[in-house]
Amino acid sequence: MSAPTRCVFLVRGIVQGVGFRPFVYRTAVALDLAGSVRNEPEGVAIEAEGPRAQIDLLQRALWTSAPPMARVESVDASWLPPAGIRGFAITASRGSTSTTLVPADVATCPSCLAEMCDSGDRRYGYPFINCTDCGPRYTLIRGMPYDRAMTTMATFSQCPSCLAEYTDPMSRRFHAEPNACPACGPGLSLLDGFGALVEAPDPLAEAVRRLRSGAILAVKGLGGFHLVCNARDATAVDRMRRLKQRDGKPFAVMSPDVDAIRAFACVAMDEADLLATPARPIVLLRKADLFDLAEGIAPNNAFIGAMLPYAPLHHRILSDGAFTALVMTSANPHDEPIASGNDEAVRRLSGIADGFLVHDRDIVTRCDDSVAAVLAGRTRMIRRSRGYVPLPISMPVDGPPILAVGADLKNAFCVTRGGLAFMGPHVGDLANAATAVWFEEAAMHLCGLLNVRPAAVAHDMHPDYMSTRLATLLRDLLCPDAPLVPVQHHHAHVLSCLAEHRRTGPVIGLALDGTGYGTDGTIWGGEILMVDGANFGRHATLRPLPLPGGDMATLEPWRLAVSILHQADADNLVAAFSPRWPVDSPRIDAVLGLCRNGRDLPRSSGLGRLFDAVSALCGLCPLASFDGQAAMAVEHAAIEVPGQPDPYPWEVDRAPTGLSILDPRPMVLALAADLLTGTPPSVVCARFQATVVCAYASMAIDVAVATGLSTIALSGGAFQNRHLLAGISRRLLAAGLDVLSQSLVPANDGGIALGQAVAALCRQ
Repeated sequence: MSAPTRCVFLVRGIVQGVGFRPFVYRTAVALDLAGSVRNEPEGVAIEAEGPRAQIDLLQRALWTSAPPMARVESVDASWLPPAGIRGFAITASRGSTSTTLVPADVATCPSCLAEMCDSGDRRYGYPFINCTDCGPRYTLIRGMPYDRAMTTMATFSQCPSCLAEYTDPMSRRFHAEPNACPACGPGLSLLDGFGALVEAPDPLAEAVRRLRSGAILAVKGLGGFHLVCNARDATAVDRMRRLKQRDGKPFAVMSPDVDAIRAFACVAMDEADLLATPARPIVLLRKADLFDLAEGIAPNNAFIGAMLPYAPLHHRILSDGAFTALVMTSANPHDEPIASGNDEAVRRLSGIADGFLVHDRDIVTRCDDSVAAVLAGRTRMIRRSRGYVPLPISMPVDGPPILAVGADLKNAFCVTRGGLAFMGPHVGDLANAATAVWFEEAAMHLCGLLNVRPAAVAHDMHPDYMSTRLATLLRDLLCPDAPLVPVQHHHAHVLSCLAEHRRTGPVIGLALDGTGYGTDGTIWGGEILMVDGANFGRHATLRPLPLPGGDMATLEPWRLAVSILHQADADNLVAAFSPRWPVDSPRIDAVLGLCRNGRDLPRSSGLGRLFDAVSALCGLCPLASFDGQAAMAVEHAAIEVPGQPDPYPWEVDRAPTGLSILDPRPMVLALAADLLTGTPPSVVCARFQATVVCAYASMAIDVAVATGLSTIALSGGAFQNRHLLAGISRRLLAAGLDVLSQSLVPANDGGIALGQAVAALCRQ
């Protein structure tokens, strides 16, 4: 054995709240090393004394054998003379200002599930069971370092049995901060629809009985409440939809296992793996041919969002086999944040929920369920929240801390520190004061956890966005002397894609979505850009489409159908298509009149608006109740068409400035002729999408040749369309180009804050 020596390690990364100190303790004791381990503001500090060879083994284990939820970013070592230390201990945390990483919430582990199902275990049936490998983290942390006193579990004193586990180095619950049992931990209560306590020997059993009888319950989970009902009870599902004022947007469902999901959805192997990850996202799956759930769960939709239980309470509700699928949708009135507090839930959800299954463990940070899909062979985030937030993303640039506030739709903010970016939880659409207040609270909380005082606040350049106003508010609250940094919407989209790949450019960027404020004051959304860090240029776009009624056109896509027929000099066809729209003739004539005289109509080059127009022409979605509904209808209709359909004709014009402009008018005329001669809408949608793929791939290749660039980044909500993502990627790869697409953050506006942060850092 080598001579004794001493080493002090500082381990940075996700190393608090994941069982890292107990792991170090057990490893050091097994190696017969003396010393200590403790939480520090920057991570975990380890002092180890003993033979050099044994210390080397400990250092290697820090990288190779860390707990499953840990993420080691760096290990700094300082070698010192031996000090005669005896024994190894976990010592008190040091420091009040933290720069370590914050752990995300983790689904219940197999070991805890086994205990919960063991009638001889003292935690049998306990709906709050957890250990160092699982359970709530981010949603209950008030501050760092991650100790029980800094969580909402501080109000629960551990009983002697739990305290013995907590202090036993060989226990799976050694320093597990949310540790508890039925004798000392959180408990359940059932409230009626008005918030009065329901006297029941077993609140959970009574809640399950009510769900069986068709009730809608608000159930408190990790990051907030769900509205829950039996997914096979059409009456309950339709009532929930009506009371929640959610006309067409799909509900998510939760099933006990993958086999239960396969009864109503197609689940490929990679999708099954995604369902079972510790983050437990909602996964978008193709409906099975024999879809046996209530049709009102996902009406007029080829897909359904499904997830597996991730909290012990979910497992308990589903454990007796009474339900193979439960609707589990965010518990919030229309367009408001998810409810998280018991009193708040009763106040906001009375009139929707028939009862409330609550517990007395507070939620610090609301966190909606994450949503993901497997597209073009990779996992793609659609909504990044519980289970993923606030896990960091490595950045291509370093610099002072930045707060980026994101966009107005599908909002999620971003905070940077060093070379890492931390996306905040899904906030949603900044449509009302309640959401804006929640956004402000969540952003300030994450800045506090990360010990960040922003050096700049980045925001969308749209002057009237709520997020732009919130950027000013947060700057004044957090860092009054910091500059505001406006970032063009589509520039941020492309940079968000590049950030995942640790690049800043120069690249060609395809930024395809519905709406984004352009540098010329018009609405963009069908753009091919050249992006190089803080700089970008516009090389190609879509011919702008007038928006009769302004924003109303996105809610009533039939208006866009009228507009595009007029743009194609086909006013005579409006009457032929009007029977497909639930609108009276005078309104249609009025909109056509606006188009004829509409020199002052707002115009949009957004690809999403072209999808909306085609959806209305096909009679699929003339009226939309949520963002993206019409475009989704086109995508889902096209799924039914096998093979590679022939594209419609299109043209590319050249503006005097050199900007290439995709002209869809030839396509619109051919598409309209198909529909009027009886071609099924599914075939028309498939040919339309093939046209978009061919046209944009062709233009991007032309830009690549002209600029000499060989890398193309794809971003924007249109790339959640599986046909567009796969088709454009395939054509660009065939042309010998390097194609970058998004996986870690959404391609939609939920990922735009990451790009804003990169732009601000590049400008710094």
